Amino acid sequence: MWEIVAQIFPYAIAFTIPLLITALGGLFSERSGIVNIGLEGLMVVGLFTAALVISKLEGTMPGIAIWIGLLAALIAGALFSLLHAFACINLNANQCISGTAINMIAGALTVYLARNITGSGNIHIVHGLNRTNIPVLSKIPVLGKLFFTQTYATTWLVLVILGICWFIIYKTAFGLRLRACGEHPQAADAAGVNVYWIRYLAVMISGAFAALGGAIILVTYSGEFNGTVAGLGFLAIAALIFGQWKPLGVLGATFFFGFASTIANVSQAVPELAKVPGILLKTFPYVVTLIVLVIFSKSSQAPKAAGEPYDKGKR
Repeated sequence: MWEIVAQIFPYAIAFTIPLLITALGGLFSERSGIVNIGLEGLMVVGLFTAALVISKLEGTMPGIAIWIGLLAALIAGALFSLLHAFACINLNANQCISGTAINMIAGALTVYLARNITGSGNIHIVHGLNRTNIPVLSKIPVLGKLFFTQTYATTWLVLVILGICWFIIYKTAFGLRLRACGEHPQAADAAGVNVYWIRYLAVMISGAFAALGGAIILVTYSGEFNGTVAGLGFLAIAALIFGQWKPLGVLGATFFFGFASTIANVSQAVPELAKVPGILLKTFPYVVTLIVLVIFSKSSQAPKAAGEPYDKGKR
């Protein structure tokens, strides 16, 4: 059993990290009061942007092309999310419908651009990130084998971002204002907080993080843009709900979903798992997601103003 866990664990971590950063993006948006179910589309935008930039630069700038691609994905995601922010904040549009539109536009637009740029709907990159062992830490019994062996640099980048997010949300004035806008925007406005500005910034952070999640998929285990992230954006939303809109809760939830999905993806490569019917393992993550959402739906502690348009003129 230990051998199976040790064999699967590095893949589970790699699968968890894009989910984690995307769910953190959703956390910022919903904490400000804007529901963002467009995370799936924003991940696709990041995947496309990173693939395009890296494919163009890796021949002449092999050392830093990947990091430029990740940065470009961050910027593209933040800018693309402005469509959702404008619709929801300025036009008071239904936030779920706006998020659905983002998903549809992102998928169609990126595939269209990819076909016009490359002649097909796919964009390949030659080199992704390499797995490395962390010196000294990888020698620690048990933990070293699980956490510090064959890891990607993006894993540690996202974990650092997680720590920064926790600090910002709970220990800074901006975090207090962010949470206030998601709970009682009228009270926040009365206290002098610019609710519109906070929500715009939160949605842009959401878009940047989701796009980074898509880009990380590209440079770790995918290696190509093909127009989809296979529902990981929606899985990130489920993890956000499961994690009760808290950074550490989101970490636990995304690892749970990441591990479940990894079991399904690597089942045929592990002899012990190959004995289980494939259809059961393939549907396992989604069945678990539904069960978790049903169990936690009544105890959900979503921000009170999430999904509700804010009109400064109303009290």
